[in-house]
Amino acid sequence: MMSNLTPKNIKKLNSKRGLKLFFKEDDMTVAKALRILNYEDKLKKLQEELIKLQQWVEAKGEKLVIVFEGRDAAGKGGAIRRITQHLNPREFNVVALPKPTPEEKEQWYFQRYIKNLPRSGQITFFDRSWYNRAVVEPVNGFCTEEEYRIFMNQVNGFEQMLVESGVRLVKFYFSINKDEQERRFNDIKSSPVKKWKFSPVDQTALERWDDYTLYKTKMFEKTDTKFAPWIVIKANKKMRARVEVIQKLLDLVPYDDTASSQ
Repeated sequence: MMSNLTPKNIKKLNSKRGLKLFFKEDDMTVAKALRILNYEDKLKKLQEELIKLQQWVEAKGEKLVIVFEGRDAAGKGGAIRRITQHLNPREFNVVALPKPTPEEKEQWYFQRYIKNLPRSGQITFFDRSWYNRAVVEPVNGFCTEEEYRIFMNQVNGFEQMLVESGVRLVKFYFSINKDEQERRFNDIKSSPVKKWKFSPVDQTALERWDDYTLYKTKMFEKTDTKFAPWIVIKANKKMRARVEVIQKLLDLVPYDDTASSQ
């Protein structure tokens, strides 16, 4: 550990933010504090690049759709919050749709998602998406086998139409192991400010772990296409996952500084 105490790291630890970490948590260690401080430095730089990306999307009239999927408590919402933290709120939407209304149940399945697609120059983040029908719904009995079959037959065509119509579609899947999901559920249930997040679906997620795995595998096999591939983010470590997903996004979208400055 002493090898980590370079002049640069000592300066970080003695900063206002560094000292605050030690006052905030009784079990804070030097190694943990440095991990947090280095993560925050990296995150800030990436968020500056995200601003450039958003300005490029707006200047070029791009339509960017970013799908976040994964098991419950995998960290999708937290990652979206870090991505959007400093973006212009007028030029992006975060879509987390509730269960469909009786009217929506009578519509074409994709219809309510189409309503939330971005206009020109805008980014839309789907915190869960049409892929509810690929995993969550069949596992929990929220759709029929026929509805699942129809979805799986239509989803690639739907996404191909989006891409061919000028939508940039990025699909992230946040992957955690069973022990980590259980640990996060316990944290959520014991937190006075987070326990509202624990849903009836969450209550059965662990006992249905293998069913989720089965349908997740089918989803990857069917929908990991050349025009809309899945990008898997290993999300057991939240800070690492947030940095990785932002870096992947920046690598995938061919933004540049010149468009945003015109």
